[in-house]
Parts: sequence; C-alpha cells; structure tokens
Amino acid sequence: MITTLAATLSSDKVRAERMEPTESTSKPSGEITDRVLVERTQGGDPTAFDELVRRYQPRLLGMLYNMTSNQTDAWDLAMETFEKAYSSIHSFRLDAEFYTWLYRIGFNLTVNFIKRNKHRHNLSMDDENLDLQNRSEFIDVRAAGDAEKQARLTELKKKLNESLMKLSDEHRAVVTLFDIQGLSHSEISKIMSCKEETVRSRLFYAHKQLQKYLKNYT
Repeated sequence: MITTLAATLSSDKVRAERMEPTESTSKPSGEITDRVLVERTQGGDPTAFDELVRRYQPRLLGMLYNMTSNQTDAWDLAMETFEKAYSSIHSFRLDAEFYTWLYRIGFNLTVNFIKRNKHRHNLSMDDENLDLQNRSEFIDVRAAGDAEKQARLTELKKKLNESLMKLSDEHRAVVTLFDIQGLSHSEISKIMSCKEETVRSRLFYAHKQLQKYLKNYT
C-alpha cells in the first residue's frame, strides 16, 4: 500500500522536532508542494505519499511521543496515522492544509489510544522515555557547564515531563502543539476541532498548572 512507510519509520529513536509556525506553509524554491503530492496520491501514485511520509513523520512522531511518553506507542500510532491518511486520501479537500489534516488524524487516534490505556499511562516513566530531558525548548541549557546546575537542570527537566503527564489529554496536547511543535492558535484549533478561544483558554490553564507543579524548581 505505502511502499516505503515501514522503511521511513524504521529509526529506533523518536526525534521530537520543533516546527516553526511558518515552516509548514513555506517550501524551499523548487520543492514539490503538499497539494501536488496529494493530487498525485489521489491519482494512484503511491510514491507521492511516501514523500509526504518522509516530510512529516519526524514532526508527527514528536507530537505523538510527547502525548504518550512512550516511543513504541508513538511509532505504532504514527504508522496507524499514515495508514489511515492514505486510505482516506480521497476525502482530503485540496484547499485545506495537509499537515493539519494529518495531525488531526494522529491527535484523534492518540486521544482514543490513551483513553483505552489510561491505567498504563498513569504509571511512572523510566529515564529512557523522558524525552524532554534532552530538549531545550523549555529549559536554558547554558547552565550545562556547571555540574551542580546541570544536576538541577536534569531534575527540572524530569519534573517538567512528569508534570506534562499530569495534565489532561487536551491540555497536554495543546502544550505539545504550541510550545514544542510551534503551531499557531489557528492551526491548533483545526487539529483539535475547537475554537481558537478554547485553544487560548486551554493553554492558559495548562501553563498555570505547569507553573504550580514546577514552583519549587524555578
């Protein structure tokens, strides 16, 4: 069905890359647009969808991993997301943005997955799965030169990741999409199928909650 999907999703570690707000809509000169690739896929060219997979799988995996905090689950959900997107490609409206459509599929699959496995996701995470320990979006890494500061930095990052997992699915997702993925309120509202006011409200609440959880670490 998707000729290189398994190969594309073959890395043994999730790369949770940050996407700048303008990166999704501005393509380097000469690069084939998402719309053209979708049109080719709808016309029966599976290699066109392979390019969409290569283009968006790192960002999608980043979102899925930060929502599930489990690499295996993120890979499985990414595979399921791309498979569903491929099988539903003829329902995609060409005047829409492909990445928001893809993210919405992944978001809905992940929320349902977490609800089905809520007991497992309430368990504590081991160090191997603490992705945000190696992230710099929230934490100033300039303290890395001092051993004592570095130890505190590592503890803070671990606490941050644990705090994210205490948020509801919707609040964790909006923090992931806005603070880590770098998407706009408008983009997030389309992915989460809610109003922009709801996105802003959820972000405000989530940030307040994170500040409360981290008050002894800042």
